[in-house]
Amino acid sequence: MNIGMIGLGKMGMNLVRNMRDHDIAVAAFDLNEAARTEVTQTGAVAYETIETLIAALPTPKIVWLMVPAGAPTQGCIASLADLLTAGDIVIDGGNSFYRDSMAHSAQLAEKGIHFFDAGTSGGMEGARHDGNFMIGGDQATFKVIEPLFKAIAQEDGYLYTGVAGSGHYLKMVHNGIEYGMMQAIGEGFDVLAKSDFDYDNEAVAKLWDHGSVIRGWLMALAQSAFSEDPQLDEIKGVMHSSGEGAWTVEEALRLHVPTPGISSALMMRYRSEENDTMTGKVVAALRNQFGGHAVDKK
Repeated sequence: MNIGMIGLGKMGMNLVRNMRDHDIAVAAFDLNEAARTEVTQTGAVAYETIETLIAALPTPKIVWLMVPAGAPTQGCIASLADLLTAGDIVIDGGNSFYRDSMAHSAQLAEKGIHFFDAGTSGGMEGARHDGNFMIGGDQATFKVIEPLFKAIAQEDGYLYTGVAGSGHYLKMVHNGIEYGMMQAIGEGFDVLAKSDFDYDNEAVAKLWDHGSVIRGWLMALAQSAFSEDPQLDEIKGVMHSSGEGAWTVEEALRLHVPTPGISSALMMRYRSEENDTMTGKVVAALRNQFGGHAVDKK
């Protein structure tokens, strides 16, 4: 299988490494020259323009976008609409809004180009090994790209979700749930920090990750963060958000679905931009641990 990868940031570069581990040929492009140089170390072939990348791919051409949502993705879709032909396939693995993905699918369908929205979870480590993918698009055409996801995903770690837009919709709700889970973990450690007892945060996180009801990857990441900075003194408790939590709440309002946990977690992220809290520190640290998201240093 041959894949064209556009976008070699933290996630895109690790996806290329994952694909190369499974002998998937990759033609890659990024605006950053250093990233193009780095990707060649995986055995992928780097191209200086999208046009030369597309020309190098065999038919049907399969192009995976891993660029920021919004204008960057829209610009790439517009370029690919002109460069690809009927029967080619575009996969958007970024965090695009699901309605944008529906529009991109319709835009490409006018030229007979197939579009898939692939919600990608698991952070940088998931992109590198055994990822998790939620994929919307044409069901019959999905069979063409299913071997790709079977190779790079964890066992049972990919799901065909239905028509275009459904993949990014599922990822949106996934991220809303993620907001609530991280908020609860952060609040718990905030209570411990203000208690009369002297807890070792790293030891607590390790304990809770071994056999407790709240064990899981986020707790393991909390342990990792506390091992590097026991009280998270080196970072500010500013919890940045990528937008998917807000999209989830907006969708819940549209559907009249009460989501107090997710909504509260979103509001707390906004509040964290004003005041420094242990809750904010923990969530910021967790986002940095799994996704490489920036933290504000003191």
